[in-house]
Amino acid sequence: GALRLLVAAESGSALVAAEMTARGLPWDADEHRRILAETLGPRPPEGQRPVRLAELADRIAAAFGFPVNPDSPVELKEAFRRHGFEIESTRAWVLQGVDHPAVAPLLAYKDLARLWTANGWHWLDEWISADGRLTAQFLPGAVVTGRWATRGGGGLQLPASIRAAAVAQPGHVFVVADAAQLEPRILAAVSGDPALAALARGDDLYSALAADGFGGDRRHAKLAMLGAMYGQTSGEAARLMATLRVRYPAAVGHVEAAALRGETGGTVRSVLGRVCPPPSERWRRIVGEGGEAARRVARDRGRFTRNFVIQASAADWAAVWMTTLRLALLDVPGAELVLFQHDELVVHVPLEVAEQVCELVVDSAQTARDLAFPGSPVSLPVRPAVVRRYSDAK
Repeated sequence: GALRLLVAAESGSALVAAEMTARGLPWDADEHRRILAETLGPRPPEGQRPVRLAELADRIAAAFGFPVNPDSPVELKEAFRRHGFEIESTRAWVLQGVDHPAVAPLLAYKDLARLWTANGWHWLDEWISADGRLTAQFLPGAVVTGRWATRGGGGLQLPASIRAAAVAQPGHVFVVADAAQLEPRILAAVSGDPALAALARGDDLYSALAADGFGGDRRHAKLAMLGAMYGQTSGEAARLMATLRVRYPAAVGHVEAAALRGETGGTVRSVLGRVCPPPSERWRRIVGEGGEAARRVARDRGRFTRNFVIQASAADWAAVWMTTLRLALLDVPGAELVLFQHDELVVHVPLEVAEQVCELVVDSAQTARDLAFPGSPVSLPVRPAVVRRYSDAK
């Protein structure tokens, strides 16, 4: 029955993806241009940086004392080396540990450059239709875990800085619904850990976890849970894992068994039977040769399978959720699913039916929980918000 449910849900997801692609997310191009002008300055001539980026590039060069292309990791690493800093990469988390006057303008430059290249004026010209819709193509199940992807438009990677341009059409609103703390709740459900499942009945799993075993420290509780799900084997998260092992042995045992299976070349599956890919021949060859490289690739695969059992099961639930909701919305005139991002759905609806759609969103999530995890006491709470702008839902 589980596999039959998965096939039906994936089929329903394909319909949702096709309809989302055809409809598009309502988008206010003028508001997007205003955001770009406010953040980057006027639209520059072709081949030139926007004013704000040019100013930051000048500040970076002044901090080093010589010209540096801030878009070139090679030049940046060489510039820092000449000032006595050997850095392995120019990623933000590495730069944040460097005490140099070029770091602050460089981090600001990276943020603005990402907006300019990924969602700037060219993006607006290419991906926003004449009738004001984002025309990204949604690809259901394109990732091995069952997560979605997009072809063009970056519809699943809309940064917070431009979400204010996603504006409902006149007389309409967005119902934005996300599943709170989905992955740790999925872990509680798939592992059957009674203690963790009891905590997952409430609205805030991390606060309950903190009160139960981490002296009320929510940050420590969250860090430990993320370490368990993503295989953090060193640092503070690894130390905090000891508490999880004692208090929630079934949950920790579930992900560690999945990791061990991956490290030894096995496969794992989601709650509805979605199976991870087997290791490649190259992987088998490297592991067979032994040594440090073998240990590294085995650990990497173990981290993948550790998270697969959670992330793929979350994708199973989400596919059932959106398929169930799609069927319910067929009876609501004017309601249309326009965006899905991992654990969040956006429905574009006439204002007068917004409350009805909120109820359908919650009910369909509950139905999906009952179908994917029958008998589980774990709550998967969905919190719908009614907004005019997508950005107002956060």
